[in-house]
Amino acid sequence: MDGASQILPGTHAAVTRVVGGADTASALGSGSLAVLGTPRLLAWCEEATCLALTGLLPAGATSVGTSVRLDHLAASSVGHRVTVRAEVTATDGQRLTFRVEATDAVGRVLGRGTVERVVVDTERFLGRLGADHRPRT
Repeated sequence: MDGASQILPGTHAAVTRVVGGADTASALGSGSLAVLGTPRLLAWCEEATCLALTGLLPAGATSVGTSVRLDHLAASSVGHRVTVRAEVTATDGQRLTFRVEATDAVGRVLGRGTVERVVVDTERFLGRLGADHRPRT
């Protein structure tokens, strides 16, 4: 399978979310403050990388995250809008490297980093986990 061959550097996508109570450090167990929690910021970064790949992977393929480097640079309060942009910066076979950056409504950088994903055959990947880990239908 050569699922990453059609994905070129510059491929990108963005997601915009509004920070809610469930997105806070205190709600996620990653701190005591009611500000955007790093785990949620990371989830939004990965969501943007997946969105960038929409329609580009062959049938039966998906991508899995393998490495993350994220600097959470500034706080964001409940009710604030956050946009995360992910852009492919490099490809190496099935491995894709993304630059991610989160900004608020006025353009302030809240976080930035890199996410690596690998394109895999879904059935082969799940088959390695054994029957107990297959999705239930």
